[in-house]
Amino acid sequence: MNRKLYSFFAALAIVLSLASFGLADDKKVSLTGNIVDKACATSKVAKKDDPQAAAALETKDCVVRCSKGGLGIYADGKYTEFDEAGVAKAKAALEKSTKDKGAKFKVTGTVMDGKLMVESISEIE
Repeated sequence: MNRKLYSFFAALAIVLSLASFGLADDKKVSLTGNIVDKACATSKVAKKDDPQAAAALETKDCVVRCSKGGLGIYADGKYTEFDEAGVAKAKAALEKSTKDKGAKFKVTGTVMDGKLMVESISEIE
């Protein structure tokens, strides 16, 4: 009887451990796309037939001006919001860019609690 109980709890511990890995959302990612403000990304851009192309048409001045509500990257057909430090890095990258619209950026970081904890942002050609 004790052996069966021990086996049951051992199996339960393994299942719970594996389940917790599946629920964890912190994973390292590298995304390439357009930096957009949260308001436009979740309303205006998302409603277009081609949201990725619409994100590329957002002007840098508009995105920076609307950054108080949050910034993120529109990549692979979806919007990923940045953490607070990422917003500051994104604003700096946008201001440094010579392109008024259509600038593409490579953003790396870790997704935690649905937000991208930005490690680096670099403009790509």
